Amino acid sequence: MFYGVMKLTLGGSLKLAFKPWVEGLENIPAEGPAILASNHLSFSDSFFLPAVLDRKVTFIAKAEYFTSPGVKGKLTAAFFKGVGQLPVDRSGARGAGEAAIKSGLEVLARGELFGIYPEGTRSPDGRLYRGKPGGLARVALASGAPVIPVAMIDTEKIQPPGKVVPKLMSPGIRIGKPLDFSRYHGMENDRFILRSVTDEVMYEIMKLSGQEYVDIYATAAKRQIAEAKKQAEAEAREARKDQAEQ
Repeated sequence: MFYGVMKLTLGGSLKLAFKPWVEGLENIPAEGPAILASNHLSFSDSFFLPAVLDRKVTFIAKAEYFTSPGVKGKLTAAFFKGVGQLPVDRSGARGAGEAAIKSGLEVLARGELFGIYPEGTRSPDGRLYRGKPGGLARVALASGAPVIPVAMIDTEKIQPPGKVVPKLMSPGIRIGKPLDFSRYHGMENDRFILRSVTDEVMYEIMKLSGQEYVDIYATAAKRQIAEAKKQAEAEAREARKDQAEQ
């Protein structure tokens, strides 16, 4: 019931304020389990996608959103539960991955929609990064549920890092045709199969989104960007020091 109220209030507000456009809604099954595999450009992706769907879609979110103390923490936890997100403890990569898989399988076993971001984290620069095979592919092969590729368009432009007030613009959502991986059922422990399934899904997301594809993980790209920024700042400090000494 709470989800329905949140969808009406938050979903209605998002659609009224931002007017998101969507293509391919007919590819979402009216009933039964399915995995929505999406690119990840913005924190708001998990809100815009459910807003345009008639069915509930469940994503996973870091456990800290559900356990923060105080009134603000309780309100945040209620909000995330209300929009259909499940807490996952991300302390330890392996533990987080297993928890995400377990959560996904439980959602699908109920005949519901499970949303997942194969990149594992938000894109640091708007490009599409290599998908992680440990979550999406294992859930797909273990459950037998179809995988529906989804492309979020321009959501990163609504509230770029450092911006408090969101920009009122129309983001887009493209939903592709379901992908059937039943031929690999029971092979969820074969790393070559997992890689193949993940790459096929990422290729479909790339076609839908039009993003440039980068064949490294987004987490590695974030480290490279952080290191480059740190190096640039160090060089700038050194340059200012040299100027001061002249």
